[in-house]
Amino acid sequence: MALTIYYEKDAPIEVLHGKKVAVIGYGSQGHAHSQNLNDSGVEIAIAELEGTDNFKLAVEHGFVPSDIKTAMDGASLIIVTLPDEIQAKVYESQIAPNLVAEQTLGFCHGFNIHFKYIVPPKDVNVVMIAPKGPGHLVRSEFVKGGGVPCLVAVEQDATGEAKQIALAWANGIGGARAGIIETTYKEETETDLFGEQVVLCGGLTALIKAGFETLVEAGYQPEIAYFECMHEVKLIVDLMYQGGMNYMRYSVSNTAEYGDLTRGPRIVNDQTKAEMKKILSEIKSGQFAKEWVDEYRSGAKNFKALYEKDHDCQLETVGKKLRKMMMWIDSKEA
Repeated sequence: MALTIYYEKDAPIEVLHGKKVAVIGYGSQGHAHSQNLNDSGVEIAIAELEGTDNFKLAVEHGFVPSDIKTAMDGASLIIVTLPDEIQAKVYESQIAPNLVAEQTLGFCHGFNIHFKYIVPPKDVNVVMIAPKGPGHLVRSEFVKGGGVPCLVAVEQDATGEAKQIALAWANGIGGARAGIIETTYKEETETDLFGEQVVLCGGLTALIKAGFETLVEAGYQPEIAYFECMHEVKLIVDLMYQGGMNYMRYSVSNTAEYGDLTRGPRIVNDQTKAEMKKILSEIKSGQFAKEWVDEYRSGAKNFKALYEKDHDCQLETVGKKLRKMMMWIDSKEA
């Protein structure tokens, strides 16, 4: 599809003025969307479980959280920001029974709609605004007067106004200041899952861990291996974030650049790319989605075991020790 980008002039916030917007969940994205929309003059109703940390945070931010039914009552737009793995259950038990015709259901990620774990009735709009950044960044950039780029998609247009409602939502959280790129639920979901698994989370952590272990197994000090394979990743990523691979290569030494250009393809080679294609096919077919949903519904035993296996590995224990030495790092230990 041709690239289409919308800005503030294309996304009038007035579409939502005088309307009620319900935000289901006050977590990472929920708190940012709620506060930004509220600051943009939109009436916000929060649905959150009483007694939880997120409930308390919403109260601290000046909201009066309620149950889902109360929040949805009379809402024009309902934004679902719950974790993927619980959305379908909450939708069936609490959202679907309270939906009325011509309301708009909004999501920040296409997982449940695209893979049909949630199938809304035909008389409601189904849209998506997916900020390309975590919730705290969506909030902090908005407060600074900027915004985080967003993706917009319309899966179902029951009223003929679905896109304008979605664009107004994106504008209200600051996305139109940076640009709102048009996509589809399919494209957003499949590329997002692929990026997480192959590059941003899965690929990166596996590469760091393998590099660290290779150096330690060869007899080098774990602390030195940590700095080379973990700590300095941020320095390189920041350079690429600012100006792409070209700027990173311009900024490092000629020795580093030559090693990058000649050795990198030996690490990520045709065999690696073939595995990437296999992972993409698992995503597109719905195999990964089913695997994850089944894992969660069965108690997430494998998920928890894999997490615990890495939680206290040598890379992590060494890192915790070294981060305490670097007082300029706002260390976050989980």
